[in-house]
Amino acid sequence: MKKQHKKETRTHFIFRYLFIMIGATMAAVAIELFLVPNSIIDGGIIGISLILTFLTGIPFGLLILLINLPFLFFGYKYIGKNFFISSSFAIVVLALVEIPLKAVDPFVTDPLLATVFGGLLLGAGVGLVIRNGGALDGTEILGILLTKKIPFSVGEFVMFFNIFIFGWAGFVLGWEQAMYSILTYYIASKTIDAVIQGLDETKAVIIVSDEYEELGIAINERLGRSITNLKGSGGYNNSEKDVIYVVVTRLEISKLKQIVHEVDANAFLTIMNTQEAHGGQFKSPIH
Repeated sequence: MKKQHKKETRTHFIFRYLFIMIGATMAAVAIELFLVPNSIIDGGIIGISLILTFLTGIPFGLLILLINLPFLFFGYKYIGKNFFISSSFAIVVLALVEIPLKAVDPFVTDPLLATVFGGLLLGAGVGLVIRNGGALDGTEILGILLTKKIPFSVGEFVMFFNIFIFGWAGFVLGWEQAMYSILTYYIASKTIDAVIQGLDETKAVIIVSDEYEELGIAINERLGRSITNLKGSGGYNNSEKDVIYVVVTRLEISKLKQIVHEVDANAFLTIMNTQEAHGGQFKSPIH
């Protein structure tokens, strides 16, 4: 029997589009009140639109709408209708909000301050849009399509694409502004990651120990985390072993190490970064 997928609730739908609107507005403020007055750009389609605005005088909002159109089409075809609608909404909001902001005086005229705070605000805005199912920049969509035919990953393609944009910015805006732009892109990309992944970074831990039963009880009682026992075998003598798998927050790592050391000082511990943890009984406990 075919499993039916739950439809998105109206409340979730409203909040999702509200956050997309807030994100697009934040991006517009960052671009119009921090970056543009200081001749600083970002990477991707936003960067191309900004350079063309400096060269031609065509409004940034109109350019980003027009340049993103083909990428939105491919996004609809290869990623889905919801992505297309969410991204279109975000880009339209960005274009509309940018118009009245032209009459507002810039917040800062110091290029370094504009770079740091503009990058943070832009990254937070773009991150909110992506986290809620949309996009303001078609570069990664292009990367997904092209990397099926070229021997590069999406990340490598985006990096090469942005090297070209910042090189172009150096000739158009000057090399000092291009260096500020690279710094803006770096700050924005790190902020995007923080917004998408969340600030509550989680760690996945694998523990190999002969005292797995006692360890499991201690982790559950002293840390409040449930564990999963995995079956494994030693590579040297083929002896069967129970392997403990547990997900904790980064603040709990030190306490977990202490528990493991007290129960079995010879235990083998592997700690890995995770993007997100959902479902089951995983919650950030209140201490």
